[in-house]
Amino acid sequence: MDIEGYAKRGLRANDPELEDKLTARILEVKKTTPQHARRLAQATIVEARNTLNVKGDILEPTVSGVTMGEFGVGSRGTGDFYTHEKIAEVIGKTGAVVDSAQLDDSGVVLGNGSDKYIIVTIDGIHSRLSDFSFLAGFHVARASLRDVYVMGARPVALLSDIHVADDGDVAKIFDHIAGITTVSELTGIPLITGSTLRIGGDMMIGERMTGGVGAVGTTSDLTARNQTRVGDVILMTEGAGGGTVSTTALYYNMHHVVNETMNVKFLEACEALIASGLLPHIHAMTDVTNGGIRGDAKEISKTAGVKLIFEEEKMRALVNPVVLDMLESLKIDYLGVSLDALLIIAPQEYAQDIMHVVKEAGVAIDIIGRVEKGSGAEIRIAGEIRDFTPRFRESAYTPIKKMIGEEEPRDFLEMKHAIDRAAENAIEKKRRIVEMIKRGSA
Repeated sequence: MDIEGYAKRGLRANDPELEDKLTARILEVKKTTPQHARRLAQATIVEARNTLNVKGDILEPTVSGVTMGEFGVGSRGTGDFYTHEKIAEVIGKTGAVVDSAQLDDSGVVLGNGSDKYIIVTIDGIHSRLSDFSFLAGFHVARASLRDVYVMGARPVALLSDIHVADDGDVAKIFDHIAGITTVSELTGIPLITGSTLRIGGDMMIGERMTGGVGAVGTTSDLTARNQTRVGDVILMTEGAGGGTVSTTALYYNMHHVVNETMNVKFLEACEALIASGLLPHIHAMTDVTNGGIRGDAKEISKTAGVKLIFEEEKMRALVNPVVLDMLESLKIDYLGVSLDALLIIAPQEYAQDIMHVVKEAGVAIDIIGRVEKGSGAEIRIAGEIRDFTPRFRESAYTPIKKMIGEEEPRDFLEMKHAIDRAAENAIEKKRRIVEMIKRGSA
């Protein structure tokens, strides 16, 4: 619980009972005395009041009037993708080989005085795995390594960032690290540094955990999405899901399905491809995560300026049967959730060689589509071509997500305009602050 946010809402509403209410909320969560809870509430209100109406360009926040939940940020659908496009605009031109503007899995720069590419990425833990810190660590470490591998790079190191709320057990940290380093021991890629903090310091009570894992790798041959070419074929490996599928299994009380996600097949397939020497013949690779294949197809099409055609029957056969049974029994569209499969885009003449190498590594793979001229994506289901655009949110895969739904809000266009203005304001604010600092150091 964010007691600072609670206090600020109460102050804005001029709630005369704010101190009593906040004291009661603190006592609901923290194991403490009424006297200590009241002193904590009083101190929180003092700090909240002192930062409620700040002035000046540096301190005044940029505001859009649109909340994260309303716009679907983090929900791996059209609202989330749109926000990431705006993030790239706020960052601006970077001079990197691959940056946020390309909507790729990782960023890429050239090493100083070297022809080697340095790949950097970071993934956040699945928000619903806070109570399952080992599982959260395992899946986020695996996801981070995937994002480096799909750029055609071999990962060399992992780093972690762990935040646990004030009332969380310290052992959450150890359990989380154990999950990360399980992946390390299976792959030989070490966890070498990180940060450990409380969420919000003294202002966040409860047991919530969040954080992320980053990875760094190097390569001489990139397989970025923007290299996708007309005439290429699309291959996909088997997928059993990761954090998303685990979350579905946990919150629908189908816990046995979690075990299906505990593997490193994706990483083994990538390692086999690197060792085979085939990377120079692969145009692009990505992991089937953000919004499922629907989301990945949209991003690849936009980045490369091509149209992608998929065969549903071929894709279905590559989904772990236990996972697929669960998703279908819950009426969850498997094409709109993270399957953690490897998507490979390459010239047709190399497809058989690629599949041979991956199968030799013990991982199933097949050709599931092709790349054509045009834009967007289509899917062939039982011989019928259907549109394959992502929804406003990824497939609803927990009871709460089903309640919220996947439909685009009626005022989405208005919200987009508000987001546009907020991004423009942030860019202009950056310009002003840069000029101010330059003047001060001149």
